[in-house]
Amino acid sequence: MWTSLFPLALAWLSTDQALASENCENVFDKCQQGDVPWTRCYEDRIASCRLRNRRMINFIHRRVSWKQEAEESPTPQHRVQISSSALRISSGAGSEDEVLLVATVINSTYFKLSPSPRGRHFILDRPRQRTVLGGLVLAVRAGNHPVRNLSQAIKLTFKHNKQVEDGACVFWQESPLEDGTGCWSTGGCETSNTGSEFVCSCNHLSFFAVLVNPVLSVEERDAVNLSYITYIGSALTIFFSVISLIIYICLQRRRPEKAIGVHLQLTGALLCLHFSFLLCCFWVWWLNGKEEDWVCRGLGLFLHWSLMATFSWTALEGFHLYLLLVRVFNIYVRRYLLKLSVVGWGLPTLIAVVCGISGVYGKYRPESRDANNRNSTAEICWMSSHRLSVSYVTIVAFPCLVILCNSCMLGLVVFKLWRLRVGSRGAGGGGSKKMDREKWMKLWRDCATVLGLSFVLGLPWGLASTTYVSLVGIYVFTVLNSLQGVFMFLWSVALSCKSRSDNNSSTRDPSTQKVMTTSFNN
Repeated sequence: MWTSLFPLALAWLSTDQALASENCENVFDKCQQGDVPWTRCYEDRIASCRLRNRRMINFIHRRVSWKQEAEESPTPQHRVQISSSALRISSGAGSEDEVLLVATVINSTYFKLSPSPRGRHFILDRPRQRTVLGGLVLAVRAGNHPVRNLSQAIKLTFKHNKQVEDGACVFWQESPLEDGTGCWSTGGCETSNTGSEFVCSCNHLSFFAVLVNPVLSVEERDAVNLSYITYIGSALTIFFSVISLIIYICLQRRRPEKAIGVHLQLTGALLCLHFSFLLCCFWVWWLNGKEEDWVCRGLGLFLHWSLMATFSWTALEGFHLYLLLVRVFNIYVRRYLLKLSVVGWGLPTLIAVVCGISGVYGKYRPESRDANNRNSTAEICWMSSHRLSVSYVTIVAFPCLVILCNSCMLGLVVFKLWRLRVGSRGAGGGGSKKMDREKWMKLWRDCATVLGLSFVLGLPWGLASTTYVSLVGIYVFTVLNSLQGVFMFLWSVALSCKSRSDNNSSTRDPSTQKVMTTSFNN
């Protein structure tokens, strides 16, 4: 009998010795590869491993007496103070006078947050702060028995450089789903800030951290401000674009003109552009870090198509202006608006379909990081980061060509206005106050005409070059292009008022009427 049990006892003894002799340096990597949550595996195995390298960085692994308070500092920024009563509980009231104490720091990126609860999922205490102080989590383990509901709290100290607004002491709580995720909870922990360090008083042992709101740098604050400007401006553009479409439809019914039809198409493309932009941003935010799917790829296609359609109809606005100013006579084209629509909507559709078949679209995150090595810009459904070479042709080369041509068209408008004003000044005469007032009114109308046409021709997009020069250029570019729909609405109101004045007024400025023909008449 003893002979038969000897191999079994020997195997058990060898297995126990192998487990006891496991190197502490390998525990973290092995737990990452296991089937159970790595935090639970790490807590179980870190207490039974052996520290072969006595100089392991940022790692405390030694036996301490439970008859007195223990204090350890795995790093200069972290300190742990455990009372003798807590050490006594962790020892299990055994006969030994010493208990194993483990204290180390772990990178916070290994702690995966659970997706935001939708529906009737579990609800945990989720602080609003999301940034782990220093990007490090303090792991503390004592003895072989769990330590909970202590009457004398454990103190954990986290030093900081005062570049934070506030903080909250938290511990890591695993998800009930046991999928390796969890959340930061403030249960059982109290926080005090001395000005240079956070002191956490907790009634248990676990993985601890301090969640803070960092003080934004100038660059980060500007990035947040520009994001708010873009979102609010795009929302206003959508609202006013809808009103502009209604105005253009009413004008088209009252006076069916080709120029109004072109404005109508451009406003529709602009509406699609800003709506798709907000939709792409909202979708990525709603995904909450999940992998991209076919919906994000479809939204990226929609956004790219809308942007191409906007630039196409902007180019057609310049082409229509060219016909009216240069080729004044014999500009009749059969099914003119239909042919423009084939180009304005067909070309972007063709490009988007080809790019979609090529697998260009997906989730995009700009490669820009702040001082804490965190990505400073949000993700968006656009073109994948490794396929951005396609965008240089479709959203860089083509828009630059459109802006260049339309700038020449606007210069031609300014030249025509100057010629008309010089001619009217020579034919007029007199220096009365009434003439001076009329001159300033004409100048004001001319400036308003040029300014309105510059937005119709998409010239604010040309300010993208100033974003590489100064911060002011970035703000100006963002404000003007996010509020495109508002300016198009003002232009539609001007067209509506001019159309009514043409019907009700018997006298008008012939020079202004001739230039404004570029916007009204066919």
